[in-house]
Amino acid sequence: MSDRTKISKARVARIAWLAIGLLSLAAVGCARPDWIEQTLVTVDVSGVWQGTFERVGGGGSMELTLQQSGTKVTGVLKGTIQLHDADGPIEGTVNGDRFRFRSIRSVTNGELQVNGDEMTGSGSTQYGPGTMTLRRQP
Repeated sequence: MSDRTKISKARVARIAWLAIGLLSLAAVGCARPDWIEQTLVTVDVSGVWQGTFERVGGGGSMELTLQQSGTKVTGVLKGTIQLHDADGPIEGTVNGDRFRFRSIRSVTNGELQVNGDEMTGSGSTQYGPGTMTLRRQP
């Protein structure tokens, strides 16, 4: 094999690896939302929210006491779902008019759309999925 052939094969291999690397970086960049979308906050969910969790075969009452700082939300869930206490700390995020949360101690979570002083959406507990409806208390 001549020196010229060795150099040519090395150059092709280098270009191929460079192309693979650039395509990988482009794919990763496309998969994430941009920073503006990630920091978009149009609602404030701070306060006390009371409502219900309803599902086929049962449900219960719930109360969220929330504190918001930018897109991050922390708080406490108090409630009785299927005759069991569902009390404990929660953490979540706000993006646009969407509030997503999860319980730190249990499997309870929710994704709610905020409209003024009302939040509605889907949630899940250890008993399965259901619908959450909450109203901000004065």
